[in-house]
Amino acid sequence: MSIFRSAAFSRTRPSRQQVTALVSFVVATAVGFVPGPRLDDGTPPAPESSIAQPSRSPSPAPSPSASAVPSPSASAAPSPTLQAQPSAPAERETALLGNDVSWPQCNKALPEDPAFAIVGVNNGLANTTNPCLAEQLEWANEITDEDTGQPSVALYVNTANPEKEGSWWPTSNNYGGTSVANPYGTCTGEPDAACAYMYGWAKAFDDAYMRGISEPDDYLWWLDVEKENSWNGSHEENRAVLEGMTDFFHSIDAEVGIYSAGYQWWQIVGAVPEGSSLYRLPSWLAGASTANGAKSNCALPPLTAGGKVTMTQFVSRGFDYDYSCI
Repeated sequence: MSIFRSAAFSRTRPSRQQVTALVSFVVATAVGFVPGPRLDDGTPPAPESSIAQPSRSPSPAPSPSASAVPSPSASAAPSPTLQAQPSAPAERETALLGNDVSWPQCNKALPEDPAFAIVGVNNGLANTTNPCLAEQLEWANEITDEDTGQPSVALYVNTANPEKEGSWWPTSNNYGGTSVANPYGTCTGEPDAACAYMYGWAKAFDDAYMRGISEPDDYLWWLDVEKENSWNGSHEENRAVLEGMTDFFHSIDAEVGIYSAGYQWWQIVGAVPEGSSLYRLPSWLAGASTANGAKSNCALPPLTAGGKVTMTQFVSRGFDYDYSCI
């Protein structure tokens, strides 16, 4: 599906899902040469539509996410029934607003006629699948193009750094049939930056090829970064997880952005150096309670010094609404 409608995200798309990589992964997993998708220990977060962000402050600090826990697969989940759609907030009359939805909206009414949509791929944790992903993508695909500067449909994924507290942690630079060029050196199973990078790379691989996304290269993928998930490493190690995810998505020619609140990002990741693959990524900021507040937040500092704020979020009537800053 072609979803990048604006100049900000427009480009010629390559071939569809990279079949060769997927086939090699399936074959290799079947004979035991490479790890398959694993579960990380943790407790699923309570359904919350967004994270809170305090009022602006002069702090230099410019966060949703993921350690994982065994949970039913998407196929085991009951098929949701979408209910009648609620009315939109009054701000809809004066702004073209989008919505983001995920597992908390399963079996519930979804927003009516959003200008664009962001759909959560996971079930609250980095190694799980949103049981309503197919139905929510179907809802999102009904969106008619609006002049917002945003892709009509984007995705977001949970992130985390569980280190060895999870039930799976990488032990090498190989995953999915690929020998990964690791900027932090060789992963040997230690709770260090090299293995954190591989953990992120592996989670992104699973999100692209194991969750039911048929054309992962066609999407903008937002990395959801929040304190509610497991962040056991240093700033450098936590950043390495996100760099591994970013580098994987870039390897399949997909766009990447970062979702967080500034103060949570500062606690989890801190300052991002210019040489990082995160440095120039767009920011999607949480924290507003009205459309006007979201519009004002477009002027906040981006999460990384080389990026810019392209979208902000506010909560109204139990839904997350998104304001395009482009």
